[in-house]
Amino acid sequence: MTAVKPPRERAPTWPGYAELLDRAAATGRGPDGTELERLRSFGEQVAAEGTTLRGLVVHHLSRARAAWPAGTAEDDRVLVAVQLSVEALCEGYERAQRLAVRQQESARREFVDDLLYGRGDPVRLAERAERFGLRLSHAHGLSHAHGHAHAVATAEGPTPYAEGDSVPRLVERAVAGRFGERHVLLTTKGGRMVCIAPGDERQVLTYFAQQAHAATGGGRVAVGRPHPGAGGVVHSYEEALQILDLAGRLGLEGPVLHAADLLVYPVLTRDRQAMEELVQATLGPLLKARGGPAPYLETLAAYFDAGCVTTQAARRLSLSVRALTYRLRRIHQLTGSDPTDPRHRYPLQTAVIGARILCWPDRAEHAQLSDKRIPRCG
Repeated sequence: MTAVKPPRERAPTWPGYAELLDRAAATGRGPDGTELERLRSFGEQVAAEGTTLRGLVVHHLSRARAAWPAGTAEDDRVLVAVQLSVEALCEGYERAQRLAVRQQESARREFVDDLLYGRGDPVRLAERAERFGLRLSHAHGLSHAHGHAHAVATAEGPTPYAEGDSVPRLVERAVAGRFGERHVLLTTKGGRMVCIAPGDERQVLTYFAQQAHAATGGGRVAVGRPHPGAGGVVHSYEEALQILDLAGRLGLEGPVLHAADLLVYPVLTRDRQAMEELVQATLGPLLKARGGPAPYLETLAAYFDAGCVTTQAARRLSLSVRALTYRLRRIHQLTGSDPTDPRHRYPLQTAVIGARILCWPDRAEHAQLSDKRIPRCG
């Protein structure tokens, strides 16, 4: 995801170049090891600042011509020919580099799409993965089910992110600076940042999550469980996406959410029809309440989130304990289920979670839902 800076108009000169040329002309002594290393460092520096190889070489050749000892016209014509030849060579070299970069970016994007969507032959996918730093299988030809386990973290922020954007680049530099290559792949997908790392190196994903949360200004990060092989990457990625979706629907707190800690929610949503029937049977009577079901749904959510402690739930809702107790009694009267009775709590709490996930009741037919933790669909 490293972005290439636009070329600079004029190439800079290495600070010691004039002195080096004067000395070479006077004594015949060329650059020593220290000077050569400084030249290499200077080349790296100006490349990062946007100077092209052609601009750098041609500029220093022209400086060499200017410092060349006075001689015959033939000497000068030879130097001109050298400069023009080197410039043409550098231009062709850069042309090939640009093509290679475009091809590499295209191959990388195609690989990321195939990997995260689970497309293509797993063995071939594992072979391609090694080009981008991932080891999905122990050896070529083995079933992907026996490959290395990987986990995927995905981060979302206030705006969508694409390859080369400043925020993903910032996070990538931080992770690479901390862990190096380490068989880690960072990319973007669907406007989110994605980090794929070996399953036994959870510290990489933890650090990515911290950096992504900070770089996005408080964005949410979800981490899937480790799974083996190329198919395992897809599985972990889908888990992370599902957790992000559930977090938005349920208002789950915490900047970093782990699929391993939230397995109950996918279980609850696996049979959607059964969940819809439970919600309708348990909470349906609240639709008859004056003002709609919203106040009672938010009361139940706050009550269960507070561990069924009335004072804490009342504080969360900015209600008096008396007002909260009245609502709980009304829920009992309307539904026949008493939230304060341990025997009734589990089905009620499960139904409330289901209502959040299903965005029940529909906003077009019922009262506006005031609590962000009971979100509306669409």
